[in-house]
Amino acid sequence: MKQSLLAEPRSAASVLRLQFHDCFVNGCDGSLLLDDTPTMAGEKLALANINSLRSFEVIDKIKAELEQSCPGVVSCADIVIMAARDAVSLVCSVFFPLQKQSIGGPRWEVKLGRLDGLTASRADSDAIMPSPRANATTLIDLFAKLKLSVKDLVALSGSHSIGRARCFSITHRLYDDQTVARQQDAAIEPQFREELMRLCPVNGYQNVTGGLDSTPVVFDNLYFKDLVVGKGVLNSDQTLYTSPETKAYVEEFSRDEEAFFQAFAEGMIKLGDLQSGQPGEVRRNCRVVNGSPAAAMNNYQN
Repeated sequence: MKQSLLAEPRSAASVLRLQFHDCFVNGCDGSLLLDDTPTMAGEKLALANINSLRSFEVIDKIKAELEQSCPGVVSCADIVIMAARDAVSLVCSVFFPLQKQSIGGPRWEVKLGRLDGLTASRADSDAIMPSPRANATTLIDLFAKLKLSVKDLVALSGSHSIGRARCFSITHRLYDDQTVARQQDAAIEPQFREELMRLCPVNGYQNVTGGLDSTPVVFDNLYFKDLVVGKGVLNSDQTLYTSPETKAYVEEFSRDEEAFFQAFAEGMIKLGDLQSGQPGEVRRNCRVVNGSPAAAMNNYQN
């Protein structure tokens, strides 16, 4: 994971995001990693994932090394969980190696022993994964269905302390039909709104990215401080401060970084516990089910 961060700084946020998008859809079973087959539409091209999820190759590299050392032991689902944890704890030390004081995100013990799912479901991903346009009520309901609390929702939203967002997920807050500026949204701080409009102009390239908070390569509580002053990049972020059900947690985490770190670690453990109860295996290649024609071709090529 450290090698991947040095090669591509964005991989920390990307790998962390893989855990969310895998675990939300039928539990943490590595289904997100499966490529499409003639008989299965996988999750990589689901609406919430296409042109958005990255760093699948990081998981591939980790899996390849593990298969050389202990073949058939560590599942792809477990690799995603461990890589996400390590991405959070390593991100600051990699980019600020000379920093004298201890900086970086929290670290937590992860449970292991998950099995890789035998199938994936694009339809389930489309139905479950929330939109960046979602409001707090929608997010609360989704997390409740997964046995995750309001506090878990707010703490886990703090994953946006690192990473970047595409203009595709931002412009709906700024323009009507991508052509006319919307009337002022009271939730957006006026100067910050101007910054977003410069980043994402009318009819601009939708894959341009901007940091999700003021310190997008540092895992800290600046994300929550930004929400308090109206500088949330995504509607699904800013709504956490404008909603009475979630506002108090945003304020608490903006004041107390340690409280955020503890709640985030607890939430990640609970997220990692989500399981479907369906049969599984330990895949040899995270992209294909063992025994499939694609797996046989991969073994032949190797």
